[in-house]
Amino acid sequence: MNKKNKSEGLKYPRLFTRDDIDVFDQFEYDYRTSVIRNPNGEIVFEMKNVEVPKQWSQIATDILAQKYFRKAGVPQPDGSTGRETSVKQVAHRMANCWKAWGERYGYFASKEDAQVFYEELVYCILNQACVPNSPQWFNTGLYESYGIKGKPQGHYYVDPADNILKKSTSAYERPQPHACFILSVEDDLVNDGGIMDLWVREARIFKYGSGVGTNYSNIRGEGEKLSGGGTSSGLMSFLKIGDRAAGAIKSGGTTRRAAKMVCLDLDHPEIMSFINWKVEEENKVAALINAGYASDYEGEAYKTVSGQNSNNSVRIPNAFFEKLQHNEDWELKSRTDGRTMKKVPSREVWNQIAYAAWRCADPGTQYDTTINEWHTSPKGGRIRASNPCSEYMFLDNTACNLASVNLRKFFNEDNNVFDVKGFEYTVRLWTTVLEISVLMAQFPSKEVAQLSYDYRTLGLGYANLGSMLMVSGIPYDSPEARAIAGAITAIMTGIAYKTSAEMAAHLGSFARFEENREDMMRVMRNHRLAAYDADEYEQLSIKPRGIHAKYCPDYLLKAACNAWDEAVELGEKYGYRNAQATVIAPTGTIGLVMDCDTTGVEPDFALVKFKKLSGGGYFKIINQSVPQALKNLKYTDKEIDAIIKYAVGSASFAGAPFINSQSLSEKGFIADEIKKLDNALASAFEIGFVFNKFTLGESCLERLGFTPEQYNDWNFNLLEALGFTPEQIEAANDYICGTMTIEGAPHLKKEHYAVFDCANKCGKKGERYIHAHGHIRMMGAAQPFISGAISKTINLPHEATVEEIADSYMLSWELGLKACALYRDGSKLSQPLSNKSDSKKSKDKDTATEGTAGHDTPLIDMGKLTVDELLEELHKRMQESTDTKLKRQLSRIVERKQLPAKRRGFTQKAKINGQALFLRTGEYGDGTLGEIFIDLAKEGSTLRSLMNCFAISVSVGLQYGVPLEEFVEKFVFTKFEPAGMVDHPNIKSTTSIVDFVFRCLAYEYLGRTDLVHVLDKPEVDNLGNDDWDDIPTGLEYAPKPALSDVRVIGPSGSGQSSAKTQKALSATSINVVSEHLKSMQSDAPACNTCGHITVRSGTCYKCLNCGNSMGCS
Repeated sequence: MNKKNKSEGLKYPRLFTRDDIDVFDQFEYDYRTSVIRNPNGEIVFEMKNVEVPKQWSQIATDILAQKYFRKAGVPQPDGSTGRETSVKQVAHRMANCWKAWGERYGYFASKEDAQVFYEELVYCILNQACVPNSPQWFNTGLYESYGIKGKPQGHYYVDPADNILKKSTSAYERPQPHACFILSVEDDLVNDGGIMDLWVREARIFKYGSGVGTNYSNIRGEGEKLSGGGTSSGLMSFLKIGDRAAGAIKSGGTTRRAAKMVCLDLDHPEIMSFINWKVEEENKVAALINAGYASDYEGEAYKTVSGQNSNNSVRIPNAFFEKLQHNEDWELKSRTDGRTMKKVPSREVWNQIAYAAWRCADPGTQYDTTINEWHTSPKGGRIRASNPCSEYMFLDNTACNLASVNLRKFFNEDNNVFDVKGFEYTVRLWTTVLEISVLMAQFPSKEVAQLSYDYRTLGLGYANLGSMLMVSGIPYDSPEARAIAGAITAIMTGIAYKTSAEMAAHLGSFARFEENREDMMRVMRNHRLAAYDADEYEQLSIKPRGIHAKYCPDYLLKAACNAWDEAVELGEKYGYRNAQATVIAPTGTIGLVMDCDTTGVEPDFALVKFKKLSGGGYFKIINQSVPQALKNLKYTDKEIDAIIKYAVGSASFAGAPFINSQSLSEKGFIADEIKKLDNALASAFEIGFVFNKFTLGESCLERLGFTPEQYNDWNFNLLEALGFTPEQIEAANDYICGTMTIEGAPHLKKEHYAVFDCANKCGKKGERYIHAHGHIRMMGAAQPFISGAISKTINLPHEATVEEIADSYMLSWELGLKACALYRDGSKLSQPLSNKSDSKKSKDKDTATEGTAGHDTPLIDMGKLTVDELLEELHKRMQESTDTKLKRQLSRIVERKQLPAKRRGFTQKAKINGQALFLRTGEYGDGTLGEIFIDLAKEGSTLRSLMNCFAISVSVGLQYGVPLEEFVEKFVFTKFEPAGMVDHPNIKSTTSIVDFVFRCLAYEYLGRTDLVHVLDKPEVDNLGNDDWDDIPTGLEYAPKPALSDVRVIGPSGSGQSSAKTQKALSATSINVVSEHLKSMQSDAPACNTCGHITVRSGTCYKCLNCGNSMGCS
């Protein structure tokens, strides 16, 4: 560390807090119940009396309760230890920890400044104005506030007292607050820093829920000579090992959006194989799906192939684009001696990159020359890689901790003015937090600990830009929006570096500043030049897009220029405490904690959303930005109400065309039943969703003349059965449930449509969405003012072409972006497109019916017989007839129901007394069982052959309609060897293989919990029982805390019929949300915590039901 100035530390005047009121008393609070259900309606997590500010949404409450509350070791009022129950506890332990470390090492001018610092941070957290990344919520302050140490996990830190690298002695005395890591790998198999050692270092990072990126270009290509003789097996073989290792360790499921980034230089000998790696794996997946394996992300098809646990990116230098422009060959270089091993036409390389991204969304592009021209510390080496989401780009073996500011909290909706003063104050506050977090942190390796201490990189960013622009009445894809985004980003990074220079004045600049001074100041001056939209820059190949003064409000432009003037002036005088200060992260989970509509620089993904209620369930609301935007666009209250009703619907039958209280009464519904239907409309995005047995009850449907066979069929359409035409249903649906779009809304002017454009088409009638170039230009406006980069996925529709992919990658380079990730909807095979209406099927069916109508037939009208009468008559004739030919003909009426060619199912591995067994299933489209396979490990054995034949006979029976219940009752408890203990998560012992098979099938398909020994339980974070949690033995947790009770519940084992009904009723409400999200993002994976469909967040995915982030933030 460079020499410190012994002058006083930082001063913090109050802005949001008051001297005369305790900061916690500035908010009103609620006690809520947090309930998280899976798509079947089962409760997987429940906690009562969770204390949060009244303004917090239910999803923010759920994230706090499920993920961030510490579940053990927390002192309770009665003297026992238990769990956190209030957001006050969490806000205090984090802010107090930052304050304590800051005071300890001289960050504040006085104790009063430290106290103001603490209170302003608490205010920020409770007001959802700015919060840190998830690892801080998990780990920070557990020791300072509760004395929890935990067992050491092999971490390291540099002691600021003597600048010596040391090994950590506990898990929480020094927390791990960092979410983003970049690791190096050397061309060595088993030594430290080599290939196999990398998997160990990655495992330590994944274990703590963080993400990591690595450039693998040091590893020799296939066929290159080894020092001991022979040739290398090649990079790709090792990448597949690492992919498997990551999949076994990390959370997040086998999705492309995993917490791992694999980078490769474009001149690596195996670059073509790397580009097409996932393309080939997708081809394998297609073959496996065609063979009958499940096609979901967690299914056997995707689990079998490699490359599913990382984001892949190619590092492209400017030299390649020069070759591409002149249609010249691109040279692939040896890793050992640099010789040219192969030449490939540059156009072919570019075309294959574009095709691979079109086919399977990888590889992304990272623009190596641009990245390194903005590098603040090139004397330490080149920037070669990024974290998984591509926002953190710095030296190998470094880490970054993140925080994000909620821009909506600084936007005055009454006068459309951004609170620059409040924003600058918050940026200064949280830049200090992130710097203190570097000071107190521990790291997963010696190298990362040392370099993170030496360079002290930070990652402050923001969220909710898209929402703020919509509220302002400014289209996302417009020069005005880009100017505002550029100015706000410039203010943020300028103030962050100004604060960094202030800290350098008191504490010294970062250790490697002096050797990089010239380069860093050049980069700072280029940031300032972009604020002034200069014509000339220092040593930049691509001119950045500066703030266009014509489109930017004067007060924002002035603030941006002032921030950078001061940042450069103070930096020249004192240096900087931090080599990097800002990034734009995806803010997945923490964005939901702050109740942000949009993340980073993303636009919104929908105009109509589903708001979660306490205790579960949802109701439909308009995006909170829309009414304010309409008001700012000078629409009257009456006009605004009509526009919103057009999008959301009336949620009532009153006044609806065709399907209303009067027409339903004429169809036979009584007043109480119509009231039930009316109450259910608030959470429906299609009217047909409420017309079912769960809403109405079986007695109602039977009174209306429908049989159990009809209303228990999931394909049964009650409205059509009542005689309503598809056209009538659609008209009523638009009125009651809304169109989900504002296109075509009454009173709304067409010139204002662009204000409400989203990343996806909205509703079935919506045609507008933001073009890929709109996303890229917005990133181009923000990038010149970011230390790192921007995590963002450019969304393209399913029909996008390969040429459009290539065009987007090229535009990204031309606009000076550091990276670009594209995603064409439906490019994965994991889920079929589900946003197609069933109306076409109905029309096709009607056409077919018309083709056969009008023909006379001598046969009896079977419609006059009930099902029971028809079966009774057939049975009587079979019994009375002596003609065996007649009996055989009648028997053929029971036809074998063929399974679909592509079908879902599951594979279960188990061991019965040491005998390995694989049970595989195939399902019909409705999820019912249609076939089983039983495979034993002993190839050629008699038992294996017998079990195979047995499985075939059971499968044939199932396909001819024999109920699974019959097989279960006949075959459970059968006894023969092998028998005994079972290696299975639910079934722990069995009397035979056949007994195990039908116990397993009964549990999975019939919900028979009475036949298993252990119920499934979901994972709940922060329980305090991890390996590194050193909770003293002998503690009693039996006494329940006064305010809280946590339940983690598996499927119920009693009252099967009523339980199934209740589950289905809950699922009807919850699955509305999943179906709505699936209609916009057809191949998004299901959440690995609660099972709901996720939405894209940066280059990751997040769950809007439980708040889980399937990335590293």
